[in-house]
Amino acid sequence: MKVRKNHTSKRRSLGFSLLELLAVVTILGIIAVVVIPRIAVSSATAKQNAQDQTVSEINGALERYYFDNGSFPGSLPVLWTATNPSGQRYFPDGTPSNPKTGKAGDFTYTSATGRVAGK
Repeated sequence: MKVRKNHTSKRRSLGFSLLELLAVVTILGIIAVVVIPRIAVSSATAKQNAQDQTVSEINGALERYYFDNGSFPGSLPVLWTATNPSGQRYFPDGTPSNPKTGKAGDFTYTSATGRVAGK
């Protein structure tokens, strides 16, 4: 009498069942629904913080320009190329870009107050 081997356990261990794949896809979908909106919010917050920092740097350079020259520049492009009495440029790396819009020099400037705001 021959004894038959049971091959069903061997066959099941070779792959995943449809139910297991559906469970994994569902879990990944839930994770994506939770994580993706948080990443988008984090990106917008980071751009706003970077813009605030750039505006602060420009306002500081405007104050230094005022102390060196006695008046604020007529426009921001003057500040990008101007030098202080010791010959150093106020912005040695050139025109700063607005992190929110991605455009260089894209800031709102009021010459009467000597203040810059982001767009």
